Amino acid sequence: MIRPCTQVSSRDIIMLPCSGASNVGQLSNNAAAELQREGYGKLHCLADIGAGIESFITEAKKARILIAIDGCETGCARHLLEKKGMACTQHLIVTDLGIEKNTDLTPNPENLPLVKDAIQACCAEAKPIVRLGGCMCGI
Repeated sequence: MIRPCTQVSSRDIIMLPCSGASNVGQLSNNAAAELQREGYGKLHCLADIGAGIESFITEAKKARILIAIDGCETGCARHLLEKKGMACTQHLIVTDLGIEKNTDLTPNPENLPLVKDAIQACCAEAKPIVRLGGCMCGI
C-alpha cells in the first residue's frame, strides 16, 4: 500500500552501540556519541534496555529508526534487542568495515570518520524514496 510519509529527521534516530570490551566496541560507542554531539540522532543506553527499564524500552520502540551498532559479528546489540522483542531498523557491524577487532580499548581515531559515515549511510537507506507518486519507504 502506498501512503504519504514524512522525511526522517535526526530526531527520529536512536543509536544503540554495543560498547563492548574491544577496540571496535569502543569505536561504535565513540562514533555514536560524536554523532549525537553533532546533532545527528540520539545515543541510547543499551544496558537500560537489557535491564528492562520500561521508559527506555518505550522510547526506543517509538523511534522511526533504531540502529544497532555492533563492534563485531557476535551481534550483541542486535541480539539484545531481539530478546526484548524489538527489531532494529538498521544494523551495522564495525568489523564489516574492514577494521580488525582486538582487545585494546583505545580504538584508532583514524577509524572514527569511517564508522560515523557508515552509521549515517545506514540511516540514509531508511529515508523515504518517492516512486510512482507515492512513498515506498515502509516507514
